[in-house]
Amino acid sequence: MAGPDASDALAVRKKVQLFLNAACTGSLDLLKKVAEKLDDGKGLAKTIADIKDANKRGALHFAAREGKTEVCKYLLEELKLDVDTVDEDGETPLIHAARQGHTDTAKFLLEHGADPSIASNLGATALHHAAGIGDIELLRHLISKGVDVNSQSDAGTPLIWAAGHGQEEALKALLEHHANPNAETDDDITPLLSAVAAGSLPCLELLIQAGAKVNVSAGGASPLHIAADHGSVEIIKCLLKAGADPDVTDEDGTKPILVAAARGNREAVEILFPLTSKIESIPKWTVDGILEYVHSETSSRQQEDLKSPKEANMPNDLPKQDLPQVTPEAKKKAAEAKSRGEEAFKRKDYDIAVDAYTQAIDLDPSDGTLYSNRSLCWLRLGQAEQALIDAKACRALRPDWPKACYREGAALRLLQACPTFPHPNAFYEGVQLNPESKELVDAFREAVESGRKFHGTEKEKS
Repeated sequence: MAGPDASDALAVRKKVQLFLNAACTGSLDLLKKVAEKLDDGKGLAKTIADIKDANKRGALHFAAREGKTEVCKYLLEELKLDVDTVDEDGETPLIHAARQGHTDTAKFLLEHGADPSIASNLGATALHHAAGIGDIELLRHLISKGVDVNSQSDAGTPLIWAAGHGQEEALKALLEHHANPNAETDDDITPLLSAVAAGSLPCLELLIQAGAKVNVSAGGASPLHIAADHGSVEIIKCLLKAGADPDVTDEDGTKPILVAAARGNREAVEILFPLTSKIESIPKWTVDGILEYVHSETSSRQQEDLKSPKEANMPNDLPKQDLPQVTPEAKKKAAEAKSRGEEAFKRKDYDIAVDAYTQAIDLDPSDGTLYSNRSLCWLRLGQAEQALIDAKACRALRPDWPKACYREGAALRLLQACPTFPHPNAFYEGVQLNPESKELVDAFREAVESGRKFHGTEKEKS
């Protein structure tokens, strides 16, 4: 039986949880009552300022994140708390409000002295988040406060965030305020590359009008390679009209026309054919000849794979797994745990989702999708190493699943501190596994959204 000290500690923890929940739900009366009970003699303001969760987020962070302006008003005007208090990730209440699109709350914080230039540990400011979700009102308000429109985060400038999420109006507003259309991340990603990866023709056209370079490359892939892979004929035409080089090769020596052919996209091949120099290794240099050649090469590769031991398809650094027999009852319980994980993910309770998927994996370690889903949750929590471990486990179980390659690429990219683009090697491995898979196209389109820790979309569930 727990002693008095343990019981007291448990009671305090419950009050702290109740207090922070009140901040989240905007229950101001409850928040005040619980705060008075928690006051240990230091004074109410000091007591409340010291109440933090495991990520060093206090009541002001939670109130701002949920758009509870009245709670923010009490904390700032009556208790005079620090409006720029930072959590473990270096994020201020303003950043939390901006990420969730709570415009009025963000403006209230700015009116009460919030510094809009403060960036998180990853360099993201409120302006990055406003650009990423397309909050034009807040974006313009922040710019009016003198925020640097070209401020760099580990995932690029606000313009890259806007382009990567297809936020046309946000991109337009940033360009109007002289955002650099050729800004680059450390991995050479530009706004134009992000717009193409997002499949946004309007953003692409605006960037080209602003002077964005079309012959750039990130990880060996040019905008034309990405467009050819997506299959967007209009984006391909737009790039070519702007001067994109159809003969550019990626790091594997592949031209965009072969990427389009690998997708079976005849229309894209027809557009690129008259502009692409002949590839000598292709015996019949016609549209049909190119498509037949790529199909033949793909079929030959798949036949070779079938002749080889199954383990030959696995990543070299992954051991062969001896999986236990899973009973129907265990599979049923694993499915229930997976469902709980999915529900928690939808609520953005990523820690709870991780716990649920872990339970599911313990019950059914043969299901690769469980590792894929848990890898995504780790990404959302910014835990790149854990995400990579799970992605590799997924690939070991399902070496022929393109999304497993994508998961590994996303984890590798986060490890390199740039969440808006998947690792190109992992991406092209996925293409080689199944050149006709629309699933991999969808997975690559998720690339600009793989950093949910920084943005806010949720399309990556298996």
